[in-house]
Amino acid sequence: MTRRIRKLPDHLVNQIAAGEVVERPASALKEMLENSLDAGATSVTVDLAQGGIKLIRVTDNGGGIAAEDLALALDRHATSKIGSLSELEEVGTLGFRGEGLASIASVSRLTLISRTAEDAHAHQIVAIDGALHPVEPAAHAPGTTVEVVDLYFNTPARRKFLKSENTEYAHCAATFERIALAYPEVEFLLRNNGKAVWRLPAQSLEDRVAALLGKEFVNAALPLGTEAGGLSLRGFVASPTYSKASRDAQYFYVNGRFVRDKTAQHALRQAYRDVLHHDRHPAYALFLTLDPGGVDVNVHPTKIEVRFRESQAIHQFLFHSVNKTLAATMAGSSAPAADAAELAPVSLPATAGPGPAHSPAARPASAPWRFEQQTMPLSVAREAVAHYDTLYSGIRNEERQAIPPLTAPPLAMTDTENAIPPLGFALAQLHGVYVLAQNIDGLILVDMHAAHERIVYERLKTALESDTIPMQPLLLPVSFAADRMEVATVHEEGEALKTLGIELAPLSPTQIAVRGVPVWLKDGNPVDLARAVLADVREYGLSRVMTERRNALLATMACHGAVRANRQLTLAEMNALLRDMEATERSGQCNHGRPTWTQLTMRDLDALFMRGR
Repeated sequence: MTRRIRKLPDHLVNQIAAGEVVERPASALKEMLENSLDAGATSVTVDLAQGGIKLIRVTDNGGGIAAEDLALALDRHATSKIGSLSELEEVGTLGFRGEGLASIASVSRLTLISRTAEDAHAHQIVAIDGALHPVEPAAHAPGTTVEVVDLYFNTPARRKFLKSENTEYAHCAATFERIALAYPEVEFLLRNNGKAVWRLPAQSLEDRVAALLGKEFVNAALPLGTEAGGLSLRGFVASPTYSKASRDAQYFYVNGRFVRDKTAQHALRQAYRDVLHHDRHPAYALFLTLDPGGVDVNVHPTKIEVRFRESQAIHQFLFHSVNKTLAATMAGSSAPAADAAELAPVSLPATAGPGPAHSPAARPASAPWRFEQQTMPLSVAREAVAHYDTLYSGIRNEERQAIPPLTAPPLAMTDTENAIPPLGFALAQLHGVYVLAQNIDGLILVDMHAAHERIVYERLKTALESDTIPMQPLLLPVSFAADRMEVATVHEEGEALKTLGIELAPLSPTQIAVRGVPVWLKDGNPVDLARAVLADVREYGLSRVMTERRNALLATMACHGAVRANRQLTLAEMNALLRDMEATERSGQCNHGRPTWTQLTMRDLDALFMRGR
């Protein structure tokens, strides 16, 4: 039987719209805050309970709503912000569709109280499950309060898809901070479960950025302010040394609206291209202002996407503005170089990172660097370091006394007592980056970070396939400042993360403690390791990380735990690394596909020095 076409009831239409507009409590909060700012509020207070699931209340001192318009405010496509197509094409307000409050009211118990400056008292209207109650007198200062209780109480199928209170609160806090960042002239207050979280007075843009993004960002940031052809860009771009492993520190606004736009992201990425490693992401807080007619904000229900009418011009303006600002800096340096005479000989820091930027070739030739041997127990050494002298001392002495040392016939590799291993024995380190070794054929060069990374990676894979990665409890837990999303992730996935050998515990809404790390990563930086793992889990979810992205996560963990360049090793430690390379699958390449070692045979060396010609 063919079903006849019929018009859907308004209540059902509202609930369908709510599925697009009100994805979670943070979505409702965004709509409510935008209404307050569009009303000209200079003070906004937000109260949340149970992460916004139980309660979202936004109170402002804006222009208010007349009593006769209260019911209309909760009707679909009723708005005071646009009245024609031409106004839609040049809309300058944050909201304009007139469906936000109607959608929220259809899936919650909503109370709207408002008073204009001309009214003697306020009026309120209550909507439960989309049904409107009569307008009644109420007490309220000039302005508006919107109170949303029990979001999705009437649609349990939608409510069960909400995350934990901690996670939903983290999303609400992120929404609050994004909006507050763009309006430093407005006073904001955020309370969660009755406790004040943010008290932001009206302040300068620099002070607001410092309050929300941290003084560390401001100290590393370069102020930017350019205008051209009706376009204006202001804000801060962080120096390349402040780069991040994720895009979390990227805030881009168009006419006061936080957006994620591919044109802007590409332009800003290109501006950083020559000064930023490809695995890192720039940090910035940028505010683009242009004629509202030059941007279409009616692209997506959540209004987070926009479309520029002259996208190429916007791209060029953003690229040149940021590129010019960055051109005044030198990547990797935070202060002018000191005079060579003022530089005293120093030991290289043991925590220097890998890669060519940390190699001696990248340092000023005038700097009188002095390399010092340091004892650093390699996690790959295990019994090999202790047994090295006993196991190979006889072979080593014979090798030194051999004349010529490398003309002896090949030795049987089946007898450990009388064999030289394939990668030979270590001779020295070169600039704290490469291990030099001698084997039966000639000279071996090993990139120690890349080699160790592969060894740790393979061990992590093997352990996780068996069951759980063994954990090394930290004698003294290490705490670090975390955002609310990281804290929420620990609340939700803390127990499951122990299978990865990582034990994390939330200390407060902004602090996480690292209490244990994988046993093979105990010499790495526990904070960097924890942040990397949490970033992956947040973006993809733990179940996906543990299945299709498992190896990518383990590779990241291995990189954080691998021995860094400029870590000075003893001969025993170098030889332990060589032995583990020989016993590890795919140890010829690191996790990124780069070679871990190469061989120069005696014939190659003879050719270099033209011997025998």
